[in-house]
Amino acid sequence: MTVSDNRDPIVAFFSGGRDIRGRTLEAILSWEDDRLEDVHDYIQWVFPTRQPSGVNPTAPTATPDTVRAFEDDPGLRDRLRRAFDRMLTFYGLRRAQGGIEIDPERFAARSGVWLHPGNHNHLRLTRIIDSLATLGLRDEAMALQQCLLGQICAGPGRGRVSARTTEFWRRAAD
Repeated sequence: MTVSDNRDPIVAFFSGGRDIRGRTLEAILSWEDDRLEDVHDYIQWVFPTRQPSGVNPTAPTATPDTVRAFEDDPGLRDRLRRAFDRMLTFYGLRRAQGGIEIDPERFAARSGVWLHPGNHNHLRLTRIIDSLATLGLRDEAMALQQCLLGQICAGPGRGRVSARTTEFWRRAAD
């Protein structure tokens, strides 16, 4: 299956198809952290939103048909949840009962990559929240939002996340 099928390209990608560069979701999720950091055109496929990407204009956007497909297919939501878990690990976070928390074994090393003013990962985190909320994982979106605003911004991220980014995170799940 390829994204040239007469199907929604996002649904095709999450169903085992390939993105415009020939990568599968499974391949991307197997990447090491350094590659996830250095490659900038996968995040729009793995966490699609309704808004076109200014960084990757060839990436598909979530349409009403995309949203319906994710609402109707628990397998699509499961694969999105797996992608979310992979990115949480990348950021030094993890899912816990009732929310998202800082992973004490990984956070110090991983936050050094992204927890400083103006880092592009702040945009990625906004996209992840937006995508999760759009594609049927609203609880997970809200949990990440609460972790970023409550635990990160009030704790180790104090002074390292701009007011503008904080506002984007506040509005991302709307």
